[in-house]
Amino acid sequence: MRIVFMGTGEICLPTLRWLLDRRSELPLVAIYTQPDKPVGRKQILTASPVKSAAKEAAVPVFQPELFRKDTGAVRGLEELRPDLVVVMAYGQILPRGVIAAPSRACVNLHASLLPRHRGASPVQAAIREGDERTGITLMHVAPKLDSGDMILKESLPVLPHDTGGSLHDRLADLGPLVMARGLSLFERGDPPSEPQDESLVTYSGKLVREDGLVDWTEDAPSIERLVRAYDPWPGTYSTLELGGKSRKLKIYPPVTPLPDAVAPPGAIAARDGALVVACGEGSVRLAGDVQLEGRRRLAASDFLRGVEIPEGSVFGRR
Repeated sequence: MRIVFMGTGEICLPTLRWLLDRRSELPLVAIYTQPDKPVGRKQILTASPVKSAAKEAAVPVFQPELFRKDTGAVRGLEELRPDLVVVMAYGQILPRGVIAAPSRACVNLHASLLPRHRGASPVQAAIREGDERTGITLMHVAPKLDSGDMILKESLPVLPHDTGGSLHDRLADLGPLVMARGLSLFERGDPPSEPQDESLVTYSGKLVREDGLVDWTEDAPSIERLVRAYDPWPGTYSTLELGGKSRKLKIYPPVTPLPDAVAPPGAIAARDGALVVACGEGSVRLAGDVQLEGRRRLAASDFLRGVEIPEGSVFGRR
């Protein structure tokens, strides 16, 4: 079975490496990934980790800007004569020409238990929304975002202290198991699949830094989950008035919800080497690291030794 792999994000690397290790029995004829992107302050053009893995393994790699605007790229894919196209965290909505190119199927490994959390940030959404379990769904690719029929699912628990980073890594490690089970089904014929229940669909859009701004009118458990979900990306932050100037303060886990709040949302108090912030319901104790704009990251206790928080200070929302 001739396979073409399409992926860009780090979450797909264990699955790609699993396929690379089995090239003698499962020919991996090409790898597609997003074009190199400028990264960092110096905007250095950087290849995706998938491209680096492809080059290391001497597998042909292609980087079309957008399949839907590049008929030549679609023809190139057709000329590879793939039986199966495997997609994971690729970063493009694929047009019908790509979906129809393989002789058997075009399938996607999506990091949620569909139809919950379609879209670009399902890992963070699972923590933010308080899901008890998440996982990976192997599904047929359809023109509409993450809407294809489901072939199989593997799940794992969302742990109480999971961050976006730790859950991402555990889901990445689950990918090869899903791939192995899926390929085993395809080797026996066309596997059964089931449509998604559209009444249960939720979406998790692409995250930007501004999504990490904490709304202190939310309840304490919701804020605690948000801080964990958005670590390391896009991070969470608030603004604080210091010396007559509004300064951004980044907030890192752990954050502990507390039952009582005796002040309006956003009100700050320094207690026992930690910042305690009032929420819409309850309060949270910021016992992890914080980072004031223009300064280095510090433990909350060290931050409080170097910065005096004026009495009556309140975190802003912008």
